[in-house]
Amino acid sequence: MKKETDYSPLADRMRPTTLDDYSGQDHILGDNKPLRLAIQQGRLHSMVFWGPPGTGKTTLARLITKSCAAQFLAVSAVLSGVKDIRSALEQAKQFRTVYNKDTVLFVDEVHRFNKSQQDAFLPYVEDGTITFIGATTENPSFELNNALLSRVRVYVLKALTTDSIKTILENALQDKDQGLGKLALTLDKTALIKLAAVADGDARRALNLLEIASDLAEAGVITERLLSAVLADGSVRRFDKGGDVFYDQISALHKSVRGSNPDAALYWFARMIDGGVDPFYVARRVVRMATEDIGNADPRGLRLALDAWETQERLGSPEGELAIAQAIIYLACAAKSNAVYTALDAALADAKQSGSLEVPLHLRSAPTQLMKSLDYGKGYRYAHQEAEAYAAGEHYFPDAIESREYYHPVNRGLEIKIAEKLAHLRTLDKAAKNK
Repeated sequence: MKKETDYSPLADRMRPTTLDDYSGQDHILGDNKPLRLAIQQGRLHSMVFWGPPGTGKTTLARLITKSCAAQFLAVSAVLSGVKDIRSALEQAKQFRTVYNKDTVLFVDEVHRFNKSQQDAFLPYVEDGTITFIGATTENPSFELNNALLSRVRVYVLKALTTDSIKTILENALQDKDQGLGKLALTLDKTALIKLAAVADGDARRALNLLEIASDLAEAGVITERLLSAVLADGSVRRFDKGGDVFYDQISALHKSVRGSNPDAALYWFARMIDGGVDPFYVARRVVRMATEDIGNADPRGLRLALDAWETQERLGSPEGELAIAQAIIYLACAAKSNAVYTALDAALADAKQSGSLEVPLHLRSAPTQLMKSLDYGKGYRYAHQEAEAYAAGEHYFPDAIESREYYHPVNRGLEIKIAEKLAHLRTLDKAAKNK
């Protein structure tokens, strides 16, 4: 007769039962690390585990609870409502009253609870009814209330290394009680490493793929061909199209372009394409890079970025992605300037501070006789009729504001010539004022 656990997924059966069996996260669980010491000494505190899927957030919460001889209650923010929360809190109260012991309330996907639902935990965390442990794949800074954040410690869990995943898979293959050891499966080292790499730091994913392969294995052999078939639909890398991984990677791409490293920029673009990014999003960001970090040092960069966007629209993938890659490489290699970006910021700050100052009369258009009679356009100097097509000494700001210099070209690319031109014009302005 099969045990109930026999019907559980392999990933669930292979959950570590002790901290010594727990893989990865040495940065928080290594010797003399604060969390490790707290667990060893049985000192519970409320916390949130933040990390990608399959890094052991739920398992770690269970191990902490076990080490402290506390009651473990779990709710899922995806499936649970207010009624479930109240029920769990009531159980915690009764457990404290009857046994005088702690309760760990584990909230999976805690970022999916709204503000009022998160607030419901606060008084029970405060009075010690529960020790709160939340798990999230999203940045707690953005997804959790400040009130809740101030009462917990956030621990960042990292994606498991390929070696760690490999060890987990080997244990599953050898374990005769909870794993696949009874099946005496054969999986060569190359295939094992391939499976560990495809899991992309997600232990649950690795074990699920191994279980599928074991179910399909003939004569106890997981062949390279079988493994390739199993992995065919599961080889997309970890990439959240709206979460931290998404924004981390686009940030890395942007900073690589800004840092003039075309190879790193191309790598991050490839990672995003491999993860299923919308190429149009990248195309828009490349246009931003062209204006923010290259600007007038090489105006061709903006045109090339727009051309890449248009190519993606007209040809689609993969040809459009090649054009975006071309633009990325060009921008990474181009002369850099953020002079336009900083100039606009400075001008916006002035505009906000100065308020609705009137346009000087000499700069106003006068299409009607009434406007002319009110001196609209009076005294305006038409630059094309002046020497060098420049009205030296003319004032173009509101009367209440002195002339400003927002734009400071850098000593790179085309802006070298622009700086020389502006310096010459300012010399003409000074000469005109001294007349």
